[in-house]
Amino acid sequence: MRRREFLAAAGLLAAGCASNGPKPKDPLFKISLAEWSWHRTLFAKKMDPFDFAKSARGFGLDAIEYVNAFFKPGDAAELKKRADGEGVKSLLIMCDNEGWLGDPDEAKRAKAVDNHVKWLDAAKALGCHSIRVNAGSRGTYDEQAKLAADGLRRLSGKGAERGLNVIVENHGGLSSNGAWLASVIKSVGLANCGTLPDFGNFRVSDKEMYDRYKGVAELMPFAKAVSAKSHDFDEKGNEVHTDYRRMMKIVVDAGYRGYVGIEYEGSKLGEREGIVATLRLLEAVRGEMGG
Repeated sequence: MRRREFLAAAGLLAAGCASNGPKPKDPLFKISLAEWSWHRTLFAKKMDPFDFAKSARGFGLDAIEYVNAFFKPGDAAELKKRADGEGVKSLLIMCDNEGWLGDPDEAKRAKAVDNHVKWLDAAKALGCHSIRVNAGSRGTYDEQAKLAADGLRRLSGKGAERGLNVIVENHGGLSSNGAWLASVIKSVGLANCGTLPDFGNFRVSDKEMYDRYKGVAELMPFAKAVSAKSHDFDEKGNEVHTDYRRMMKIVVDAGYRGYVGIEYEGSKLGEREGIVATLRLLEAVRGEMGG
């Protein structure tokens, strides 16, 4: 065999060996960064919102979740350019202050749906898979469920036209009642309408707190994203309000293998330190779970 043929054959053999070797397994879950983790810094204008993707890459993270309070829909092209430049995926936009999708007033409910369309377009431009919305309403338990389902169904139809999901976070009022929100999503009955379970937002009213573990378990069958809310940590690095080991077992046992977003909202640590503490805890839990 001539030297050139020998080298070519050897190269092919080596390539074959490499392809047949052990492959790294996918992690049990991946970790992203929610922009709300920087909310104090951003509101104080101590960070340029266009540097959000860069900040996530600085923590070794490759995916981000935006908050609509910090940019305009027209900024999507530049934000995508920045994210692409950092090798960071844009996952979703958390949308607030655009009206109640379950408003009892038909005209206001329709306006709330229309108000969210610009964020669907921004999410599409960014390459996101979803926008996160709120299911605010008024009335009885059943009335609010019917109204919220109507608004979500309308908006999800517009999302489907763009290949996007519309996902609801437990975010106060009846939306923080896991059974209620799960029933609303079932009532909507559309594949692209789901949930974003948040570990911490289970205050239904001043007098009522919903069990966070029960709530997340009820919302996980519809989850298209997960928010790892954190506030305070003990000396061992554990979040003092949420048992992350118990919570992440609920998440993983539900079959979820997507991104879990760091959403630090505490005040005892600086935002950078809080993000790092949450990241380290999620990594530790993932390691203990074998993933």
